[in-house]
Amino acid sequence: MGVSRAQLSLRVNRSVDWQDGRCNHRDEEADMEVLSRVLDIIRDIPCYGYRRVWGVMRKQLRDEGLPPVNAKRVYRVMSEHNLLLLHDKPERLKREHKGRIAVAESDMRWCSDGFEFGCDDGEKLRVTFALDCCDREAIDWLRVPAATTV
Repeated sequence: MGVSRAQLSLRVNRSVDWQDGRCNHRDEEADMEVLSRVLDIIRDIPCYGYRRVWGVMRKQLRDEGLPPVNAKRVYRVMSEHNLLLLHDKPERLKREHKGRIAVAESDMRWCSDGFEFGCDDGEKLRVTFALDCCDREAIDWLRVPAATTV
């Protein structure tokens, strides 16, 4: 039958007035209240998504001393009434990586980095450098003593 002995025993020995504690039913009246609040919020600023609408609604309800509304309920109500924002993400251009540097000429783009390591005498040696992104030539470097803040 596909039912365990323990579950069968629980179902047989339940009281007559037992109700499932899970909330499977939807409260249409509460959903209409959420919908009216959503419409009030997006009437002023229609570019709000469900998360921002939920945040504004949560603040309003807190100020009025009412219990908060779940974000999933706001999403469901907005989805059922076609109030969600559309995601129009433009297509990204796919670059082929052929092992070449993206800069065609020298002195167009630079990068910098640095490193630090400890010496045997306890001092720290810091080196910073700048590279040309075209040919990866080191433009300049600087050895910084540990006592400075440069």
